[in-house]
Amino acid sequence: MKWLHRRFVLKLSVAGALFGALAGVLGLPGCGGGGVSVTDTLASVPSASWRWALPAGFPVPAVPGDNPMSEAKVDLGRYLFYDKRLSGNGTQACSSCHFQDKAFTDGFAVSRGSTGQFTHRSAQSLVNVAYSPTLTWANPSLLTLEKQMEVPLFSEDPVEMGLNDSNKAQVLQRVADLPLYQQKFAAAFAGKGSPISWGNVIQAIASFQRTLISGNSKYDQFTAGKVALTATEQRGMDLFFGEKAECFHCHGSFNFNDQVVHASTRVLEKPFSNTGLYNIGGTGAFPEHNRGVFELSGLPKDMGMFRAPSLRNVEVTAPYTHDGSVKSLEAMLDIYAAGGRNIISGPHAGDGRLNPLKSDLVTLISLNAQEKADIVAFLKTLTDHEFLTNAKQSDPFKSP
Repeated sequence: MKWLHRRFVLKLSVAGALFGALAGVLGLPGCGGGGVSVTDTLASVPSASWRWALPAGFPVPAVPGDNPMSEAKVDLGRYLFYDKRLSGNGTQACSSCHFQDKAFTDGFAVSRGSTGQFTHRSAQSLVNVAYSPTLTWANPSLLTLEKQMEVPLFSEDPVEMGLNDSNKAQVLQRVADLPLYQQKFAAAFAGKGSPISWGNVIQAIASFQRTLISGNSKYDQFTAGKVALTATEQRGMDLFFGEKAECFHCHGSFNFNDQVVHASTRVLEKPFSNTGLYNIGGTGAFPEHNRGVFELSGLPKDMGMFRAPSLRNVEVTAPYTHDGSVKSLEAMLDIYAAGGRNIISGPHAGDGRLNPLKSDLVTLISLNAQEKADIVAFLKTLTDHEFLTNAKQSDPFKSP
């Protein structure tokens, strides 16, 4: 199986990125979805004040033409990302649901907003979000971090940051009154008469998020010839990239997911997939408020269709799936090795293995206990410990 891995690494170094197909954390989805012209929404925008420091094999991210990167903008965005004053009641920051040591997830099945209301879905990792052509679990129309940022800031059902027409001016003034932000907004948006605006808040946070790039895991060091894998990790990698477990069919990109965009991309696929996690009453249904793309499209074929998150740093992002209903990597692997999840009692009872909308790639995989343990060991080599503790991405309000 080693030749498969070497071929994979070679393609990364030559092409800069591969496009696989993945549908749940550790899932085996189908590769559905329509193509989209990347040039319609994103472009590579060089900036004299910004230089990407990218891991080997990582392409230059795509950046919106109206929000070029700059050191000052990223610095401002970092402060805003960690500032609770940005919420309606001053109790919650972006970082309240995205912890650095958990690869910018929060460790909960679903998140709690600033007013105490729970979200319907699990907080996604922000790792390598600069390479994501769509954002959130199941919205094909959210194509930029700038547009996505409006959701947690202004959403009313569920309430997250708690901003609305009645308080957004007050919250912005709360920020504008601070000398710290007066200086940082002026530096980030020089030449603008009124640099402190919601549009600029959003652009700064999005710029910071684009710098959350992780590519120095043990696996990356192994592909660079710097370290060796243990025998267990090596066996797991051979299974992952081999024909028995067939993970590589659906995890083929440098980011270990199936939706990838970068500065050189022109046309790509945006797959959303049903991996057989539910099949309520044998009808193919998913739970209310968690029915995937169907909730936006209304099309029966979109029931249970969700976007796949990256497997990078997956060791620290439990619980898994869109609703956080799977507690461990071992349990996640068991589900997909079985070809879906069978829930035998309760309101969500149904055999996901028989879901009529499940991807054709989600089928029974014969793996013994040792092989499953080997694959989990390999997945843990995707943890980038340096990224999880990098001071440049940490809370600037905390003392060193």
